[in-house]
Amino acid sequence: MEDENKVTLHGMWISSYAKKVELALKIKGITFDYVEEDLSNKSSLLVKYNPVYKKVPVLLHRGRPVSESLVILEYIDETWKNQPRFLPEDPNERARVRFWATYCLQISDIMKKAFISAQEVDKDRAFDEFFEKLQVMEEGMRDFFPGERSNICSENMGLLDIIIVGSLGTYKAAEEVLGMKILDPEKNPFIYSWVNTLLEMPLVKRTLPPHDKVVSRLEFIKQNGFTFQTNI
Repeated sequence: MEDENKVTLHGMWISSYAKKVELALKIKGITFDYVEEDLSNKSSLLVKYNPVYKKVPVLLHRGRPVSESLVILEYIDETWKNQPRFLPEDPNERARVRFWATYCLQISDIMKKAFISAQEVDKDRAFDEFFEKLQVMEEGMRDFFPGERSNICSENMGLLDIIIVGSLGTYKAAEEVLGMKILDPEKNPFIYSWVNTLLEMPLVKRTLPPHDKVVSRLEFIKQNGFTFQTNI
């Protein structure tokens, strides 16, 4: 029975997508094995379990793989129904959470594209789009969460908390490498406060990669012009 319920996460330490899933498993108190993947030399198991995209994360449960971070997060919440529940019971509220979760992932992808753009014109255009969409999310989250998100703990974290800290949790490293503000407490006070509240949580600190290690990796990516398929 123990082997039948075995959970294994295939991830990569720098992958924000994999870190979201890792955090979700820890929040739910799920015991799991972790397999570190090298995306420059993909394992046969990764290709087998995710033959379409050949990317992390992949969650293996009862011998069956689930891929794509947002799909995996919902799978975890539907399979392990203990608290906290990541999605609300009300269908309309659940749909709104899914909408903003998808929107946040789009913002994260735009930032990554901007970071690795070789041409300055493309980089400037991508960052303009990033800041524009970030402002839309700032206003949307103020409406979605009346008041500040200052009472978050591992017992009440939801899908949006996992998505936002997974997507923007290493923003300080990006700011250091780029020499520019990613989150501005004056322009984006709600998101800035929200992300930094989450970053102070012990569980989040134990899950996200060390700041200096992220800086070193981002410097390498910046200098070597990795493609977007790097899956960071």
